[in-house]
Amino acid sequence: MEKLKAVFFDQDGVIIETEKDGHRVAFNSAFKEFGLDIEWDGEYYNTLLKVGGGKERIRYYLEKINYTGSEYQKNPDSYIKKIHLKKTEIFVELIKSGKLPLRPGIRRLMEEINSRGIFLGICTTSNEKAALAVEKYMLKGIQIDMILAGDIVKHKKPDPEIYKLALKKSGIPTLNAFVVEDSRIGVLAAKAAGLSVIATLNEYTIDEDVSSADIIVDSLEADGGITFGKIESYL
Repeated sequence: MEKLKAVFFDQDGVIIETEKDGHRVAFNSAFKEFGLDIEWDGEYYNTLLKVGGGKERIRYYLEKINYTGSEYQKNPDSYIKKIHLKKTEIFVELIKSGKLPLRPGIRRLMEEINSRGIFLGICTTSNEKAALAVEKYMLKGIQIDMILAGDIVKHKKPDPEIYKLALKKSGIPTLNAFVVEDSRIGVLAAKAAGLSVIATLNEYTIDEDVSSADIIVDSLEADGGITFGKIESYL
């Protein structure tokens, strides 16, 4: 059996339930501030989660509706970036408010990782400011060894680039690392990087095909079956 030396966590939907009442709300508020008559409801936002990355999600939607705003037409990248920056500001304030709690079992699991001296990383397509806010306000007392977030990689999940970068920066061999994900694109990214994966399902991903994951659970709580013995048995 290979020794477990690193666990890399996705953020949204794994560490904290951010999508429906966090990112979605922040996107809608940002749209209003830019005078856009756009509101993503919960059901439609679920379909948008198939697109990895916030700016990519905005671009996909504006292209789909053939948006013709002058500023967007003049410089799409700049316009999308402005909306996303405002969305991030709003999201960070939601994190600071404490309205978005950690998912059950995540602190227990991270504390056990710390107690065993295992490398703990976060690999997310979420904006870096948002990821750092989660670390500062939601994960106090947890030792995070590495955060890879936002546009640190050119290609986002399901591309394996972020997990390949995590392996390179941590210096941990593929066979000694595990990933915790919640979505199909996240699982595909980790598996394409040659990593073992736990898929922990949530409201938005419960019906997604994550069958390629090594372990699939509804919860990261201890009674959900997640123990280090079980994780290491898959390495």
